Amino acid sequence: MIKAIIFDFDYTLGDSAKGIALSINYALNKLGYPALDIEAVKRTIGLSLTETYLALTSDDDLDKAEQFAKLFKEEADKVMVANTSLYPGVKMVLQHMKAKGYKTAIVTTKYHYRIEQILSKFRANELIDIIVGAEDVKIEKPNPEGLLWAIEHLGVRKEEALYVGDSIVDAKTAENAGVKFAAVVTGTTTREDFRSYNSVYTGNSISDVCEYVFALE
Repeated sequence: MIKAIIFDFDYTLGDSAKGIALSINYALNKLGYPALDIEAVKRTIGLSLTETYLALTSDDDLDKAEQFAKLFKEEADKVMVANTSLYPGVKMVLQHMKAKGYKTAIVTTKYHYRIEQILSKFRANELIDIIVGAEDVKIEKPNPEGLLWAIEHLGVRKEEALYVGDSIVDAKTAENAGVKFAAVVTGTTTREDFRSYNSVYTGNSISDVCEYVFALE
């Protein structure tokens, strides 16, 4: 029986691609790189900032990656919340889950405080019990540290938790944690991409996942 549903954020609950693109291009420009189109940026969403820098520049200089992360945060503090939206129906899904007694969490590579700001914007803070962000862990996804921490502090067993995400990074995180995974295709990862992973369900949206969970009751 599932008692806790834990979500990724980007491309799972919401879309902050525009804010991410603005922040990435700000950081790249400051480091002497040309701006990238949003499609190139979208393919990196869900990666850590260090991994994003490497993917976009092919430069494995960790000092430069750290500079990139600081510059990204500098701009994101100005533009991210204003350029982030929840997907249609997400707030209602979370309300239904809470009304039915499910515990909820978000485990993401976004900063903890940023998720709080976004949830506040949509008046949804009370719908999420625990947030685990980039600054809350020593090693980011697909390392399972954050997911396992959330499960422990929600007070459930691993077999009672479901992790929901849109990317292969999310699928690997659940796999590494030994936790059930449900995929959504609201991001850039396709159903075919998820076939190599042990997903218990793949849906078009969070609403589909909600229906899947409720059908198990």
